[in-house]
Amino acid sequence: MARTIPIVPANAQGDARVYARSVKGWFAGWRWALVAFTQALFYGLPWLTWNGRQAVLFDLDARRFHILGFTFTPQDFILLTLLLAVCALSLFLFTAIAGRLWCGYACPQTVYSELFQWIERRTEGDRAARLRRDRGPRNADWWARKLAKHGLWLMLAAWTGFTFVGYFVPIRTLGGELIAGTLAAGATFWIGFYALATYGNAGWLREKVCKYMCPYARFQGVMFDRDTLTVTYDVARGEPRGARRHSVKPALGQGACVDCTLCVQVCPTGIDIRQGLQYACIGCAACIDACNGMMDRVGQARGLIRYGTESGLSLRDTPRAWLARLWRVRVLCYAAVLGVLLALLATGLSTRTPLKADVLRDRAVLSRVLDDGGIENLYRLHLTHAGEAPLNLRIAVDGLAGITLPADEGHARIGAQANATLILHARLPADADVPAGTHPITFRITEERHDGLAIDAASSFVIR
Repeated sequence: MARTIPIVPANAQGDARVYARSVKGWFAGWRWALVAFTQALFYGLPWLTWNGRQAVLFDLDARRFHILGFTFTPQDFILLTLLLAVCALSLFLFTAIAGRLWCGYACPQTVYSELFQWIERRTEGDRAARLRRDRGPRNADWWARKLAKHGLWLMLAAWTGFTFVGYFVPIRTLGGELIAGTLAAGATFWIGFYALATYGNAGWLREKVCKYMCPYARFQGVMFDRDTLTVTYDVARGEPRGARRHSVKPALGQGACVDCTLCVQVCPTGIDIRQGLQYACIGCAACIDACNGMMDRVGQARGLIRYGTESGLSLRDTPRAWLARLWRVRVLCYAAVLGVLLALLATGLSTRTPLKADVLRDRAVLSRVLDDGGIENLYRLHLTHAGEAPLNLRIAVDGLAGITLPADEGHARIGAQANATLILHARLPADADVPAGTHPITFRITEERHDGLAIDAASSFVIR
């Protein structure tokens, strides 16, 4: 059953602004590894080439999405819908199993906040130094460090905005225009827009995006249950907390927590995990690394703060028991629906053809009688080719006895990554024994190679 997550209205660090302390540890290493991996993909993919063009390019002007060896057109809308549904169900499934690990390790807001805080620590120092300077006088040293920090922030934000626009405009062309000073007004606007968005969100808003602006933080509670993996504080072991010297073991009746508040100081959203699970917790495990380090120093076992479940804390069970409870109804339902969607998406990708055809009958002239008594209907055949090589096509019409196309309309050529519109005249001879009315017909488009592709486009033939 879903449970309500308590909301802590105030910042546990006691400041209007969160001054997060740097932390080292196992989970911090994983977080930085994912930062490096995701940013290598983001900044590197636009510069890769595939068959002479940009490997990943969302060409809105041409209405074509190029993703490595695949090219998608508006006719592939159903595949895009399936892909979005797969992403949504994957998020639901992952959240039901492991909580907000996406937020803590791979969300762009988290990733860029980590990068911006790394720059901040290099220019202004760690938490204590930043607090001391910001509460002290605004002297030359304060201004120099602030200017250096914001200058580096703006450089990183500008490069991020440029790279993002490079997914929609060929990035080499974009870079050439930027260097030459001939960048279009639209591209300039969007580079500036995304640069300022990155600068504002990762530099100024940070935890406020996660706490107040992100909808995921608000509706995640309905996907949690007692067996969802979250960052947890072991109250039974830690309380009653109390400060003591590192070399002194806890007194009788005293908990393992030494109330050092390091778990609060390293939290990027400024919460105190010892107050229980809160919607602002992004599952980054910075508090786990900090607490484990302190437990090592005071000679206590690690795991006072750890990844765990509400059931696990109450039952004192093992990771193996949590894995056994993983196969619960909610998870199985999400997994089953996700499996169906993945199968549909895989089928669609494997059976799609690079050539699409749409045929429209000319409604201005429903039907006309030729000089020899035959009947003719006029059509527009729109072809969209997403392949990497030109095609020589043969076009035929079927569905009525004797219906044909003029000889010069039976062949066509379409280039690679191109669109073409053909005018077709379907004709029925005068002696055809077909009653008046509307009759279904099919235009068959085949590649002239023996084993080439073949597609059909349905329409109708009108006899008055």
